[in-house]
Amino acid sequence: MSYAKKDFDNVNTCGGRRPRERTILHSDLNNFFAGVETAINPELKGKSVAVCGSKENRHGIVLAKSERAKSFGVKTTMTISEAKKLCPELLVVSPHYKLYKEYSQKVREIYSRYTDRTEPFGIDECWLDITDFRTDKSGVEIADEIRETVKKEIGLTCSVGVSFNKVFAKLGSDLKKPDGTTVITRENFREKVWRLPVEDLLYVGKATVKELNKINVFTIGDLAKTPFDFLKSRFGKSGETLYNYANGLDDSEVRLTDEVRVPESIGRSTTLYRDLKNNTEVRAVLASLCENVAERLVRSGAGEATVLTVSVRDGNLKWFSRQEKLPYPTVLCEDFLKCAYSLFVKNYPWTTDVRSVGVSVGGFFAGAEQTSFFKPDAVYEKKVALERCVGKLKDKYGKSGIKRGITMLDESILPPDREDDE
Repeated sequence: MSYAKKDFDNVNTCGGRRPRERTILHSDLNNFFAGVETAINPELKGKSVAVCGSKENRHGIVLAKSERAKSFGVKTTMTISEAKKLCPELLVVSPHYKLYKEYSQKVREIYSRYTDRTEPFGIDECWLDITDFRTDKSGVEIADEIRETVKKEIGLTCSVGVSFNKVFAKLGSDLKKPDGTTVITRENFREKVWRLPVEDLLYVGKATVKELNKINVFTIGDLAKTPFDFLKSRFGKSGETLYNYANGLDDSEVRLTDEVRVPESIGRSTTLYRDLKNNTEVRAVLASLCENVAERLVRSGAGEATVLTVSVRDGNLKWFSRQEKLPYPTVLCEDFLKCAYSLFVKNYPWTTDVRSVGVSVGGFFAGAEQTSFFKPDAVYEKKVALERCVGKLKDKYGKSGIKRGITMLDESILPPDREDDE
């Protein structure tokens, strides 16, 4: 059944009239990395394909898989050997990140034909607000038209959710894969949404699921029927959000296509080429990660970071993370490295070798500079200017053209720079 925009206009609510109902789409490109690989190499079409990192460099995990590979049970993050046990016919291809960015941009150009409000949610997903798109077509018809256009012009398939808010549009795009359209309205969302597992709701992660299960909340419907005051008292502000999302009370806007958004955090993590065996090796990897994070922070214009987090996975695949306030707001790699290394040394017992490491920064401060007795202002500003200069040199001559000495200790252990991958 199709729902034209007029179906959502001036709906009576408790005897009154409310503003015209929004029409929000969420488009999710199916098996995106594998789809791009198939688009550039038609011989892969219909076959079991997995895009994987380098097996030799310990990045040999599945990043994406085709529908046929998925039917064998192949899942993202599996090792190549695990995937091939399930699917002996599996064809493994290397990732081409620059190409994925190019294809993502091509698809977004198609979205822009319908609205100036297209908000990305990762490289392969995007919200579109088509409320003001002047046409007699329904939201479902526009969604189907977008799917067919992406397929014809780009060679990829996508699934699209159509709803009156972003949360349910996102949920809808997950319900009919691959290459389908799902509509969720105010009239049918209890039937379509409430029966689903609570973990299907946007932003409900594993830790939240465990806490919700403790209070006998297993479906989105269970969550929706849980008293608001109880959720708020138990989960605080996030409890309010959970209740609102489950009941379709999301009024967040789809941002303008060219709107610059300040990220809440900027980070980089890597599964290492080989296990790290001592603090010296860890410090070299942390230096590489901190350098990447610092460069991206400067480019983002988000401001200076005030908090840093280090995440580590050991040889037994156990994770831990530690967070600490930085001594002063900063964008400098050396400040990040000093804090990250200190956190690691204080908290890692070295009962096993280190397999994965991550660094992220947040708590961005973008207002007028605050004076700090601990911030060497004159020297700091010179170092920031130097960081910007180094960034320009890397842009001109490539990221491998200029390196920090510490990262040259053993370059075989350093994470690959995805932006340079071909």
